[in-house]
Amino acid sequence: MSEPRITAAKPTREELEYEEVLRPRSFEEFAGQLGVVENLRLFIKAALQRKEPLDHLLIFGLPGLGKTTLAHIVANEMGVDRRATSGPVLERPGDLAGLLTGVGEGDVLFIDEVHRLSPVIEEYLYSAMEDFRLDILIDRGPSARSVKLNLNRFTLIGATTRAGMLTGALRARFGLTIRLDFYSPEELATIVERSARVLKVDLEPEGGREIARRSRGTPRIANRLLRRARDVAQVKGDGVITKDVADETLNMLGVDVRGLDEMDRRLMLAILDKFDGGPVGLNSLAVAVGEEGETIEVVHEPFLIQEGLLHRTPRGRVATSQAYTYFDRKPPVGSSDIDQPNLFQGETEEPDND
Repeated sequence: MSEPRITAAKPTREELEYEEVLRPRSFEEFAGQLGVVENLRLFIKAALQRKEPLDHLLIFGLPGLGKTTLAHIVANEMGVDRRATSGPVLERPGDLAGLLTGVGEGDVLFIDEVHRLSPVIEEYLYSAMEDFRLDILIDRGPSARSVKLNLNRFTLIGATTRAGMLTGALRARFGLTIRLDFYSPEELATIVERSARVLKVDLEPEGGREIARRSRGTPRIANRLLRRARDVAQVKGDGVITKDVADETLNMLGVDVRGLDEMDRRLMLAILDKFDGGPVGLNSLAVAVGEEGETIEVVHEPFLIQEGLLHRTPRGRVATSQAYTYFDRKPPVGSSDIDQPNLFQGETEEPDND
């Protein structure tokens, strides 16, 4: 298993307490994703005017972009309670029944990693989402009987990083679907400034912008880097995070000027040096760098593609001309794959070139 990375978008156990403190409670406090926020405001206002629960909502995007935070905000804006669980936790129909029977009228039920629901749980969830009723089978064999449980009308908010792994039947039962994208450096700077105020950290604007610029478009990473910069400023400075302190912190952590970490660089250099710029299949690349293929596909590739350093094609991964320039490599003569259109679609799997 790979070592924890400073730029990993999934939270560590120690970070969960910080995330609860830093989490925005309303749309006014939430920075970025302007189109998503505007749409949600409208849908929530309409539901409140009709005095109805909000339609079931599916939120998908990469880790650390704010799916859980938006679920909190939707519940707060609707003025209802929120209950939370995750797909892998719901193992038996009884688990789902216990959860749903405790949900009040209009409340929000948040299921993280909804794509990991078992087929059995998913089948039971269909009637709960459509008819607000559960048909639970009790016992087995001749003594088996079905018990119908009427549920309060509720809003299911499902979050996933792999929307393509949801079954069509489950996806069709969500009335609203939103996608979260990477944040701009300006949006991240606003988030870092707010987090600094909450944590009572002295932060100069240039220091905040430097952290934001190298945070891979992800608020969770920006907040993590802010805390590490706070440590450096406290021990090696006067407690103020300046641009120089932020730069020293990020260099110490191995985060370069474009936000690439050590594994990102290993991936790109493997493609450039070991595979002559590609195309190379995911399995071969995973073996070459000693990382899990799923981690490469979900964690590293989206950012490298966003940065214009990598293409995914039907034949495999290909380095772009920007990658050759950034890593000071000479492109192979006559290469026809460099800067070809990128076919990455976020949730679409492509064949490997192995």
